[in-house]
Amino acid sequence: MMERRRMDAALLLLFLGHLATALEVPLDPKVLEGLPQPPTITHQSPKDYIIDPRENIIIHCEAKGKPHPSFSWTRNGTHFDIDQDTNVAMKSHSGTLVVDISGAKAEHYECVYQCTARNKHGTAVSSNIVVRQSRSPLWSKEKIKPIVVPEGVSLVLQCRPPAGLPPPIIFWMDNYFQRLPQSSRVSQSLNGDLYFSNVLREDSRNDYICYARFPYTQTIQQKQPISVRVVNLDAINDTMAAFYNDTDLFSEDPADERKPTFLIPSGHSTSKIVLRGQVLEMECIAEGLPTPEISWIKVSGDLPAKRTSFLHYQKTLRIVNVSESDAGDYRCTGRNRLGSVHHTIHVMVKAAPYWISGAPRNLVLAPGENGVLTCRASGTPKPSITWAMNGIPIENSPKDLSRKVEDDTIIFTDVQTGSSAVYQCNVSNDYGYLLANAFVNVLSEPPRVLTQANKVYQVIKNHHALIDCASFGSPIPKIKWFKESRSSILDGDPYVFHDNGTLEIPIAQAHNSGKYTCVAENTLGISENHIYLEVKEPTRILKQPEYKVVQRGRSVVFECKVKHDPSLIPTMTWLKDDGELPDDERLIVDSDSLTITDVTENDAGVYTCIMNTTLDHDSASAELTVVEATPTPAVVSERPDPPTDLELTDQKQRSVQLTWTPGDEHNSPIQKFLIQYEDLLHRRGHWHNLTDVPGTKTTAHLKLSPFVHYTFRVVALNAVDFSRPSFPSRVYKTEPAAPDENPTGVQGFGTEHNNLVISWKPLTGLQSNGPGLHYKVMWRQKAVESEWNVVTVANTSKFVVSGTPTFVPYELKVQAVNDHGTGPAPAIATGHSGEDLPVAAPDNVQAMVLNSTLAEIHWDHVPSKLIRGHLKGYKVYYWRERSLHKHNPHHVEKQILTFSGNHSHGMLPGLHPFSLYSFNVKVYNGKGEGPPSPTQQFETPEGVPGAPTSLVVTNPNPDSLTLEWSPPHVRNGRITGYTLKYQPVNNSNELGPVEELALPANETSVTLPNLKHSTRYKFYLIAKTVRGAGPAISQEAVTIMEEVFLSLPLSMLLTGNAKSSHPIAQSPPRHTHQALPVSPFGNVSSSVGEDGALISWEYWGPEKNVYVEYIVNSKQSEKEWQKELVNSSQNIVLKGLKGGLSYRVRLVAKGHQDQPLHHSQELLVTVPAVASRQVDIATQGWFIGLMCAIALLILILLIICFIQRNKGGKYPVKEKEDAHTDPEFQPMKEDDCTFGEYSDNEDHKPLKGSRTPSNGTVKRDDSDDSLVDYGEGGDGQFNEDGSFIGQYSGKSASRDTAEGHESSEAPSPINAMNSLNSFV
Repeated sequence: MMERRRMDAALLLLFLGHLATALEVPLDPKVLEGLPQPPTITHQSPKDYIIDPRENIIIHCEAKGKPHPSFSWTRNGTHFDIDQDTNVAMKSHSGTLVVDISGAKAEHYECVYQCTARNKHGTAVSSNIVVRQSRSPLWSKEKIKPIVVPEGVSLVLQCRPPAGLPPPIIFWMDNYFQRLPQSSRVSQSLNGDLYFSNVLREDSRNDYICYARFPYTQTIQQKQPISVRVVNLDAINDTMAAFYNDTDLFSEDPADERKPTFLIPSGHSTSKIVLRGQVLEMECIAEGLPTPEISWIKVSGDLPAKRTSFLHYQKTLRIVNVSESDAGDYRCTGRNRLGSVHHTIHVMVKAAPYWISGAPRNLVLAPGENGVLTCRASGTPKPSITWAMNGIPIENSPKDLSRKVEDDTIIFTDVQTGSSAVYQCNVSNDYGYLLANAFVNVLSEPPRVLTQANKVYQVIKNHHALIDCASFGSPIPKIKWFKESRSSILDGDPYVFHDNGTLEIPIAQAHNSGKYTCVAENTLGISENHIYLEVKEPTRILKQPEYKVVQRGRSVVFECKVKHDPSLIPTMTWLKDDGELPDDERLIVDSDSLTITDVTENDAGVYTCIMNTTLDHDSASAELTVVEATPTPAVVSERPDPPTDLELTDQKQRSVQLTWTPGDEHNSPIQKFLIQYEDLLHRRGHWHNLTDVPGTKTTAHLKLSPFVHYTFRVVALNAVDFSRPSFPSRVYKTEPAAPDENPTGVQGFGTEHNNLVISWKPLTGLQSNGPGLHYKVMWRQKAVESEWNVVTVANTSKFVVSGTPTFVPYELKVQAVNDHGTGPAPAIATGHSGEDLPVAAPDNVQAMVLNSTLAEIHWDHVPSKLIRGHLKGYKVYYWRERSLHKHNPHHVEKQILTFSGNHSHGMLPGLHPFSLYSFNVKVYNGKGEGPPSPTQQFETPEGVPGAPTSLVVTNPNPDSLTLEWSPPHVRNGRITGYTLKYQPVNNSNELGPVEELALPANETSVTLPNLKHSTRYKFYLIAKTVRGAGPAISQEAVTIMEEVFLSLPLSMLLTGNAKSSHPIAQSPPRHTHQALPVSPFGNVSSSVGEDGALISWEYWGPEKNVYVEYIVNSKQSEKEWQKELVNSSQNIVLKGLKGGLSYRVRLVAKGHQDQPLHHSQELLVTVPAVASRQVDIATQGWFIGLMCAIALLILILLIICFIQRNKGGKYPVKEKEDAHTDPEFQPMKEDDCTFGEYSDNEDHKPLKGSRTPSNGTVKRDDSDDSLVDYGEGGDGQFNEDGSFIGQYSGKSASRDTAEGHESSEAPSPINAMNSLNSFV
């Protein structure tokens, strides 16, 4: 009875399974949008979820459904209230949790989580997500003793890293982070220990370091270095025997050769469990001398070759993707020449649950249908299966008569609306579990065809064709196919019908092309779709490239002519040796050939042409062999012979094929052929270039024009020159036709205010396409409901329409017509009839003064109909009537500012402050200007004034100076006063404190008392208006200390002949000339300052070109006047004038060529010589120090001489000492420290650097000092007790006497200093 039930259930499963799998939920979002759907988990975190403790924890849970599901979580099996934990947040429209660990420890969230997604149609649950944080603990501190081992024994260096999550990756390196070499003798085991089958002397080192890398945190931990020393016992015993009476220090024998034994694993056999699908790793490490070799076999069968690999020098056997067939006994063998050892590993394969035929699939049923959910899984041991509905164990769920649970299957019969739910299948055993969600969705939906409507399928002839008809509906729609019409259903050969609605044609032919209709039908409706099939001709290579042998340096051509379906776009690709062609300009790819010029040895190989279309391709190959060129005598290249045998083939109305035979190349390959034509009908005797083709081609496809009598000829070109033209071909006449194009450049304009000129670029004879070419000219007013005016003209390119209104827009068309028809529909152009002058001026014209030099003019736009033409812009006419501080009118010269375009305002820059201006505005078009607006006026406010015209220092006294000045020429307003600033300047050009003095506007001079004597001052004079202060004019002067300066001529003070360290920077007297009545210049004046000569004037003439001319005042001078253009300015500073010279200066106004020049009276400007600013050297610290050093040196010399005299007797005094006029310059003798006779022939020359008057005397300044001036005796002599004997010049009669003779006065150091000052 039990067997009978099982059989019935199996039959039912087969029946229902067929029904259930026929309907799937479509992926089309447009379909899904309107379907109710239970929740489906689309993304979740892995079951074993290891997190980085340094980052926020993100636990994923995404689901879809209609309506969109809501989410909840459990933690460790109980509800997790997210709102109560401030560190946890759930993403919107998602179930994903984000845990902010900045405010909590990650350990607190190491739990088991499960996500639930629910809507009104069911509940889906995720797998259990075990969250654990990764760990990378530090290595425990330990002190590792050095290891000393005899040579030849085995050795194991233990790593034993700290336990991490996940386990770390182990590797051994040295101090230099280099991996330690491994071999069949030395290798690392799976647990990370380092095994030596036997040690050698070279294994001795003190840096065996084990490293552990933790993958999640990307940290590396290092074990303490291990020191290994390998010793040779025989050598030690032999060495120590001499000290211990041949007694062995080490009684043990050195390691001898021995057969292998296993270090791991231990014993003769072990067992190992591995899970299905995982990686099986087994290892055997043997020790012995010589080093054993390891081999592996499977005792109960063969090793799976494709999944097996050997690692660590055969010591590790690795099998990936383990299956149940890999269970059994494996034997490893260690062998050397002394013997072998074996170990058997018994492998048992277990399996966590896995799906046999996939996870349960969602089930969509219509009311009254049957279905089945299958949870078919396996495992070792056999897993148990439990069901739940909407997250609740199915035994605790509401009863449903349409549902029956049979072990791993749920059977649904006669389902009804409202039975939708999500079912969970849990399969588990000792090694894991599987959890799957599958929903049952009960829907009533009419059929829908999901395949794109009117989709076109293209296939190659004789290939199979698949035409899709994807559909959806509940109940499952039935699919029917029709071709062209719905008169008969498709059935049987040659058609194959698939369950998903796809129609297959195994071998498509041309007659299979056409329109197909698929119809989807169920009990709720019907839906159809039209699909088109196009069967294309295959692509075939008709002429394949051929094998070529070519000499180096020559050219070669591979042809590849292809036939393909004309509706497909072909693409030709060439390969060389199955790779891309080299990027070389010598390789020329054409549509049906490959040309290689100047062939080299590297070009040899196999060349393949591939013709690709969007549906298929074809290819063919040929080999190129390159041989050495045969040595030939040097030849002279010539231009090629002309081509011959011209032939016209493939003759059509608009094209023809021209072929020819090339002439002799004459040792220079032909580069190209030029095809020319002659039109015997229109331009007989004129040859025109039509096209050119590469020199490797002998055919050309020529595109032709109608109504032309063609003859063709071909010209060849090589490196030398063009050939002579070939003989012409026969005449080829093309039939006339209607024009293909219309005239271009159609435009309309007016030459008078009442006409419209329509012009165009006429067609050429070649463009006419036939006889009787004429033009249909059409026009009408734009935006007016009127018929086209039409006129036909010939042999012209324009037509004039008279009697048109002024400046009206017109629509224009010009169409070409000949005896065989009209050209294409012409495009519409736009033009205007003639323009006339504007009849109105801008209204509401206003001026807005922005500042003293800028005004803004506003106006209203002139209406378009009053402009009577194309608006070009507006012009503002303005002129300066006069300055507001003068009542005489200024010369009226209008200025114009043009504002192109449709402006309504504009700026007037560069105005004169404190002036009266007049202005008006005009509009202008292409014809000219309209009437002006009423003239208006505006006043510019006051501005800051210019600098005073001049500043002169007069009456210099020891404690006062007088300053005189002239008001600014550019006043820009009413002068309200002046500000005078002055400050002293010391010897190092540093400026002292500033004194400021306010002066009234009517003053032009001021005397400054109580100044410091012999002090340089710098003065600044500034004029002011109500708007502020203008720029300053500056001057420098020096107060005079002594009367001698007053007695000197002014020229001497300026040229520096006076012995003053501060000559006065005196300006020459100001010259003012009153202009003659005929001259437009007045108040011409000059002043000389540091920056140059300032020339100022007033000007009221009409000329705009004003110059300042100047020339050196010299009778012998033949130089030309130098010019400086000034225009509207009324002052200029002439720079670069040389000091000590006088210049003649005049002003010139230049008008038109036929007008005379206007000159001002000449002005004589004298530029003083520049006196250097001198420094009183007697007050300088360096000079005082130098003088002290010299005095100290002289004192030391005197002491030495006094000592010598006491030792050696009296000091010898020469007889010439009294007669010598300059004993101070007598050189001292080195042997006895006496002063010898001065024998230099420069006795009568002045001191270097001093200035000597013409009479040869050196005048003494009153400030000169000498040693005599401070002594009591007149002759300045000491007695012979060791004191200095000499004569100094001082305030005695001898100095006065010396002034009249040729002998020079011996100056004191102060005299020399003052002389140097004068020179400087």
